[in-house]
Amino acid sequence: MSADPRAALAAFVSSLERHLEAASSRRGENDPAVVAAYQDVAEAFDRYEDALMDAYEEVTPLEIYSDEEDDDLDDEDDDFDEDFDDEDEDAEPYVGLDDEDFEDDSDDDDSDEDDDADEESDGEDSDNGARKPTGAGRPRR
Repeated sequence: MSADPRAALAAFVSSLERHLEAASSRRGENDPAVVAAYQDVAEAFDRYEDALMDAYEEVTPLEIYSDEEDDDLDDEDDDFDEDFDDEDEDAEPYVGLDDEDFEDDSDDDDSDEDDDADEESDGEDSDNGARKPTGAGRPRR
């Protein structure tokens, strides 16, 4: 026989209230009252979610956090770090381009040609006769 979801919800809410009370009056980092209330919340949630599934084939968007899951995540991070350990240890780090690989575009004469064309045009746009604002038609840097 399945549990009533409404009764399981009431028990879950009650466990949350007890957890709040224990947390608000805790006496140290690993207060046994808080730890017990935490475990009660997790168990009450599991009962509620099971009752909800049995009655309505529905779940909540919540999950129970446990230290075991955290340990599993740490193991996954270790595997990721090991992937980088396999790289060539004698390889030199990237330090940027050498001077001969870098081209300085500041001496580029192409932008001067565009400036000369703008000065000769008398500042008028050939399409509609409107004046262009200063610097119009020049490439932005």
